[in-house]
Amino acid sequence: MELLGKITTDRPLLVLAVKEEAQFLETDLPVLLTGMGKVNAATALGIALGRGPRPSGIVNLGTAGALLPGMSGTHVIGTVVQHDFDGRLLATLTGESYGAPLTLPDGGDTVLATGDTFISDETARARLAEQAALVDMEGYALAHAAAIAGVPLRIVKHVSDEAGEGAARTWRESVAECARALAEWAEANTPYRS
Repeated sequence: MELLGKITTDRPLLVLAVKEEAQFLETDLPVLLTGMGKVNAATALGIALGRGPRPSGIVNLGTAGALLPGMSGTHVIGTVVQHDFDGRLLATLTGESYGAPLTLPDGGDTVLATGDTFISDETARARLAEQAALVDMEGYALAHAAAIAGVPLRIVKHVSDEAGEGAARTWRESVAECARALAEWAEANTPYRS
């Protein structure tokens, strides 16, 4: 976890998993690097929000694997689900509901599946494509933490790979291009500089 800048109540907080995704951000906004995965994302954001003050909003920028053919470019996420969490089974055990899909009010139509597994095989990709268009490792955790804290969240993902064979290599080769696209989106859609 690394917080660059100072969180204030009048500006949004940019949240990314790793420095590679943030390499072209030249902003006055605070930037939180959480580390990869749901635990790192939720913990880092929870600590940042718990220390206060809370930002006016949160913008999660990051890369995502495409689950559907032809998916490319930058997408504002409308719904986020967990692909590695069986809330239905847990409900039968405890009677409580956990892990329901989360709808983001300022999002689009794109559904993002979040899980702690980097998807790089065709079988997993096909299974996940039945419920989502994109896959990442942090989005749901950030949405959950932001909702509990009462801070609005936007999730913006740029497609880095096709979540199939060779996805890890493709991510390494495309992350700089993705980071540039995410920085351009942030400059056009946030109060990027004061």
